[in-house]
Amino acid sequence: MPSSLILRITDTVSGRNAALRLDDPAARSAPLGRLLDRYLRNTPNDDRLIRARAITADGLLALRSLQDLVYRSDDSGRLTGVFAGVRFLQQGRPACLTLPVSVQSATAGDVPLELIDVAVDRTDAGYDRNWTGFHLRRWRHHPHCYETFVRTAVAAAYGPSETDQVLRGDTPCRQRKLIRALAARIWRSDFENYSRFASDGLRFKTGDETVRNIAAGAGGICTEKVQALKFLTDHYGLESEYLLGGPSAPGPLPADRLREMLNTFDFRFARRHMRYWQHAALLYWVDGEPLLVDATNGNIPFLFLRGAAGRRMLSNGADGDRPSVRVRMVAETEDYHYHRVDQDVPQNLFFALEGWLDDTDLVQVFENELGLYLSDQHYVVPLPYRSESEYRRLKGQYEGLCHRAGFRADLSPEWTLDGPVGGELAAVNPTAAAGVLAAQDQLIDRYNWWDGPDHRAGLAVIALRPPSKVSDKGPTL
Repeated sequence: MPSSLILRITDTVSGRNAALRLDDPAARSAPLGRLLDRYLRNTPNDDRLIRARAITADGLLALRSLQDLVYRSDDSGRLTGVFAGVRFLQQGRPACLTLPVSVQSATAGDVPLELIDVAVDRTDAGYDRNWTGFHLRRWRHHPHCYETFVRTAVAAAYGPSETDQVLRGDTPCRQRKLIRALAARIWRSDFENYSRFASDGLRFKTGDETVRNIAAGAGGICTEKVQALKFLTDHYGLESEYLLGGPSAPGPLPADRLREMLNTFDFRFARRHMRYWQHAALLYWVDGEPLLVDATNGNIPFLFLRGAAGRRMLSNGADGDRPSVRVRMVAETEDYHYHRVDQDVPQNLFFALEGWLDDTDLVQVFENELGLYLSDQHYVVPLPYRSESEYRRLKGQYEGLCHRAGFRADLSPEWTLDGPVGGELAAVNPTAAAGVLAAQDQLIDRYNWWDGPDHRAGLAVIALRPPSKVSDKGPTL
């Protein structure tokens, strides 16, 4: 009996990979380009490969994600050619699309198999994504999931009897109601990084992936949540654009410098510029009227500013100052500003986070200090260390922060929520508590890749306010 023939495709930067069992013996000698065209570009948009046991459900999701990292699409969502600059590698060497594939012997446990191992190198590829076609394609993969998410959010906001009317979106009032219901649902979801480090976690989620993550009980961070809302409202034909901003970023927004960083990935000496893309929101146009929406949370209040209120937030006043939103994320209160910007900047930023920056998961947790979970009640951050002295130094930093701010905290060299504050978190949000605990192994593996081997990790679980205070459940609809 011949060995199973497996095609494995791996994106070298994002780590996304998929393995597919091939039933055609001719694949062993097929040109690489023909193989990719058949099994990657033209992957069926249904579950027939899963039913045939040629791929797992997670593998099919990964394969569809790889499609959008390798191929351009048109406005209808049809995949066209390979992105300019993409190269394919086999056994670490450039592979020619017109030559037969290289087949290696391998094993899965004790089972022998033949492996066609293909790596996708996008180092020299550009920002050519067609976002209209991309969103159309992603909706078609899981339409029932997204339709259920939307309907459930609208019903929760306005009641089942009004759901169908709102979904018709045939008046400006109903369009605003739809936007508000979806924005509120996304705002209420966890502001979290823990799901990046689940066994099947993604280092950065696209809008559709974030919607599915929220539907499963988790959430995302601002750059993921804002894409989730735009992904959903794009489907209903609602006009919107991304806004960028951040703390102490009154303007003018340095768009050319941000573009330069996205082209060079040189972020040295750029902190004063990078604060302008530290946060993201959306500006809608409903019946010619602006509507500024911030549905990201992370202790940023829910914003739904119509007309003049939205315009004021995006322009300087008579005194030359730009209005801001006061935000206390953990211990410090900051002024957040919002800016309109040419859409290539946020779109390319999101594409870079998804597909080029190989440490985006760790940067969000540690350098951007978002931790694994942040709410108005709790902040959870890992404490990676190699030695007892290193742990004591980290512990001292957080003890000092908590003392100055008057916070209670569990600080442990172990990855545990067994302390009193951890117990409060588990009682208030058991899903987040479970997600934090499940993140341990993958986070330590990733941190060892980032900063060298032999790390351990504890947790700082910080209560941002007294347990007797009742949490705000979110915006009133």
